[in-house]
Amino acid sequence: MFGYVRLPQDLPEEERNRFGRAYCGLCHTLGTRYGPAARFILNYDFTFLAILLSEKEEGPIHHGRCAAHPVHGRDRLESSPALDLAADESVILAYWQARDGVEDHDWLHGLKYRAVSAVLEPAYRKAAALRPDFDESTRRQLRLLAELEGEHCPSIDRAADTFAILLRGAAQSVDEPVRRRVLEQIFYHLGRWVYLVDAADDLKKDAASGNYNPVALRYGLLEGVWTEESRTGFAATLDHSIHMMATAFELWDFGVWTPVLKSTLYTGLFRVGKAVLDGTFHGQGKKRDTQESST
Repeated sequence: MFGYVRLPQDLPEEERNRFGRAYCGLCHTLGTRYGPAARFILNYDFTFLAILLSEKEEGPIHHGRCAAHPVHGRDRLESSPALDLAADESVILAYWQARDGVEDHDWLHGLKYRAVSAVLEPAYRKAAALRPDFDESTRRQLRLLAELEGEHCPSIDRAADTFAILLRGAAQSVDEPVRRRVLEQIFYHLGRWVYLVDAADDLKKDAASGNYNPVALRYGLLEGVWTEESRTGFAATLDHSIHMMATAFELWDFGVWTPVLKSTLYTGLFRVGKAVLDGTFHGQGKKRDTQESST
């Protein structure tokens, strides 16, 4: 379900480097806290989470070599409470995503998800012990989501709200009340957007397999094909979630991270939404779309 947060390619080099330092810092923190295997869950979504949880300044920067960059090395942020929190929550989210994949597939097609969850289980147990409230809230929301899937609930709002509340829990450890409220709103609407864009991305696959897809049910789509009316309406729903994230974002000073966050919220997510609706989004590829809206 994760993998939809992308940096715009026209982001200035200075800001791309700043994001890269956070990315490598989270990678190092995952490895330090949970071992080398945990580094493989690293993605832009979890780095975006780490940046949102970070203080206004970058913090100390370390240059070093690693398995991915053994010769010249890379700059990275040194471990911090924000990176520790993001690493713990990322492990919990990745583990439950893998378990969800086991439940959604038959024995053969679920093998890779079983393998991932088995590899992550020791890290998950440690992370769950460190962040029991987040783990419990994540499990609770996934149980509710499974119930909606079992009912083939046609309401995209109920299904998306369940995952949105799950991701909102990532802010529960933030002490400052105003900042926590801002982050809760950003995470909530990001979770809603991620759930809906993932469902849209899976339309044809779910139509072929018969898997639950609330977007297909809501709009009565046949074989995962959009009508012009349904596409326009759904694009407006995606854009509304981004606008709500942006509204919350403007209520807090994110310091040096402001350009990266603003570019992702105001440009990157719109481009991904449009690429998914156009059928040009590929999980590991680069997007060429330059439109500023999903419509």
